[in-house]
Amino acid sequence: MWIADQWKDYEVIDCSKGEKLERWGDFLLVRPDPQVIWDTKKTNSGWKHPNGHYHRSKKGGGEWEFFDLPKQWQIHYKELTFNLKPFSFKHTGLFPEQATNWDWFSDKIKNAGRPVKVLNLFAYTGGATLAAAAAGASVTHVDASKGMVTWAKENAASSGLSDKPIRWLVDDCVKFVEREIRRGNHYDAIIMDPPSYGRGPKGEIWKIEDAIHPLIKLCTKILSADPLFFLVNSYTTGLAPAVLTYMIATELAPWHGHVESQEIGLPVSSTGLVLPCGASGRWSKEI
Repeated sequence: MWIADQWKDYEVIDCSKGEKLERWGDFLLVRPDPQVIWDTKKTNSGWKHPNGHYHRSKKGGGEWEFFDLPKQWQIHYKELTFNLKPFSFKHTGLFPEQATNWDWFSDKIKNAGRPVKVLNLFAYTGGATLAAAAAGASVTHVDASKGMVTWAKENAASSGLSDKPIRWLVDDCVKFVEREIRRGNHYDAIIMDPPSYGRGPKGEIWKIEDAIHPLIKLCTKILSADPLFFLVNSYTTGLAPAVLTYMIATELAPWHGHVESQEIGLPVSSTGLVLPCGASGRWSKEI
């Protein structure tokens, strides 16, 4: 398992009975997590006195309950700064477990010894975009949500990266890749963090089990002749790491690289155990 254990401003304090107790900077949140199926005693005082608690409804969805939580605040990861705010369906605008992937590809970019063009698909609020740009890459950031792209730009400004070569695009990711193929554009690295289920700006339905392999295959048509890395993230429990490895290895075979897939996770400070948070598949150029 790849573990995001370099955080200072974030931690999973405890997890039990379908929920996790987290510290985001100076604030404590309790949020649901479907992986937490164990029932252990909630002894930490933070369980009783959080700043925010997302209550899941039995009918689907849920709602926030706030206790002295600001509408927006910031946390930092190394040189990056993220603006957080609680919004629909339990999210805060950041997936902290992805830091393990940021560190991995940042090293690749810094040590490449050449300019690196990165395409970040389903780029959300820009965690991977900022990490790649801070490492020295030029980045094309694509997300179907205008609000998420605006949020990502705010994070870039807060991180002092507004002057970096980042293209911000509100677009359907599949259609954008298809246009890039027609335009003859190529990238040295591709990152994709697709949702399990979603809709494009014109109501296009995305279901990861049906769409992920065709998209990986499509993206190989815009890889440069000498690609650096290819990263696929999945939060869908049905897509095991071995499945990611099989898809990536099959489609990227002509580039003779190395593929490895693992679960990714976050350390739980009260127990010393690790909370699983999906899986990632990493392809990189053989050195």
